Amino acid sequence: MIRILCYGDSNTHGTAPMRDENDVVRFDAKTRWPGVMHAHLGQNFELIEEGHPGRTTVHDDPVEGPHKNGRSHLRATLESHWPLDVVIISLGTNDLKSRHGVSAYDIASSIGTLVDLVRATPMRGGPTPKILVLAPPPIIEAGWLADMFAGGQAKSELLGAYVARMAAGRQTAFLDLAPLAKSSPIDGIHFDESTHRVIGKAVAEAVEQLIA
Repeated sequence: MIRILCYGDSNTHGTAPMRDENDVVRFDAKTRWPGVMHAHLGQNFELIEEGHPGRTTVHDDPVEGPHKNGRSHLRATLESHWPLDVVIISLGTNDLKSRHGVSAYDIASSIGTLVDLVRATPMRGGPTPKILVLAPPPIIEAGWLADMFAGGQAKSELLGAYVARMAAGRQTAFLDLAPLAKSSPIDGIHFDESTHRVIGKAVAEAVEQLIA
């Protein structure tokens, strides 16, 4: 059995595009991209979903709280779900919130910090899991989240190239979602059902290549 941990934010969690802060819907397990990926991979794979809405790479959120910091919770998550064969890191979108004030380069570097942490976490004598990094597609400054992500769209359009460079430097598997997926114009951040299907299939293919 090959165990896969998907460590991400609201798009890994399956949050549907939101028209306002009270419009909170989560897609079901078969619709979310990790579930789509699992269906393509088959029964020899075990899926562990760790999608937390609002999760950043390495930042305490001054508005939503320090529990949104992806670095703070990563090691405990890895140890909780040991043994692991593959860790998929799908973060970066929430770092684009204007409150964090970081560049696309810094976001990619922060993802690299998480890659390093996965590799540094002891797996109780087991092998270090293989890592697949996903670069999120560009956001759109639209809907009720536009002010929260003001200035983020331009940075998001640069993010894929910086994450690709980081992944190459660390010899880490990489998939840029920008050519495959678009953020919903409803809120500019989240994925609709068809986008989850496209991403899930593409990530499944990337995992198959990674473990071949």
